[in-house]
Amino acid sequence: MQFRKLGSSSLEVSAIGLGCMSMSGTYGKSEDATSIAVIHRSLELGVNLLDTADAYGKGHNEELVARAIRDRRDKVVLATKFGNVPGGANGKPEYVAQACEASLRRLGVDVIDLYYQHRVDPTVPIEDTVGAMARLIEQGKVRCLGLSEAAPATIRRAAAVHPIAAVQSEYSLLYRLPAEETLPVCRELNIAFVAYAPLGRSLLTGAVAALSDIPDGDRRRDHPRFQQENLAQNLELVRRVEAIAAELGARPSQLVLAWLLAQGEEIIALPGTKRLAYLTENLGALNVRLDGAVLARIGSAVPAGAAAGARYPEAQMRAVHI
Repeated sequence: MQFRKLGSSSLEVSAIGLGCMSMSGTYGKSEDATSIAVIHRSLELGVNLLDTADAYGKGHNEELVARAIRDRRDKVVLATKFGNVPGGANGKPEYVAQACEASLRRLGVDVIDLYYQHRVDPTVPIEDTVGAMARLIEQGKVRCLGLSEAAPATIRRAAAVHPIAAVQSEYSLLYRLPAEETLPVCRELNIAFVAYAPLGRSLLTGAVAALSDIPDGDRRRDHPRFQQENLAQNLELVRRVEAIAAELGARPSQLVLAWLLAQGEEIIALPGTKRLAYLTENLGALNVRLDGAVLARIGSAVPAGAAAGARYPEAQMRAVHI
């Protein structure tokens, strides 16, 4: 395993973490026993960053992670999030404290290593929200702070109140904007960039060739990128990735994760999976070496902005990059 600093904090995390959202029904059915086995195997393989949120499965995901790490808490850098609530975001200071207490109970821990605001609340000054989050550190309930889907100007304002250890946003070879607009401020302020959906919600693995490949009940069915006309254009980009991966003897997932990690030492990849085979495949990216020429070729094959369709339905898009 390779490790990277979590911003200016004292924590080091695996270069590839494990996103646990899909273990609570977001992408079709899941089984708790299998999900726990995936978490255990990830820890055995050196992954130490586990990412959850109070919104995933309405608390189920935090409870699932709690069961998985009960006897191995010392092996985990535990990240969770608050503030993504039905109808929008809640960043009110009093809610920050309530949400943290609820997460601590569900997770069965005394302290959360990395506590994110899941979505920025445009009705509450970020200074007020982060001030309340900082008090959690003073109380020993949280070790460091993070923001999810925050715009550069918001990150600057937040960091002026308290150091921000990590910013989490969607970032992959397929969906490079606005993440690449956010990276410069993260580098300037010594903030880690945690890239969720680094496989384009499986598009970049080649596993989806048609909307019918996505099971009923899977949220991706509502995402514009997977609708027919957009999907056809996006699959053309995926085929370019598959061709380069085949030349290098790598899986497409491994190629795009290796490309992502090569974009900067502050970047941490956070693929999510509920299957052991995919976990092992993803971690194989750490063995893929890409020189400058290959990196440039990959970037040219799927240039920034080339993907068709937004990464979320319209209502959800209004809640990102704020």
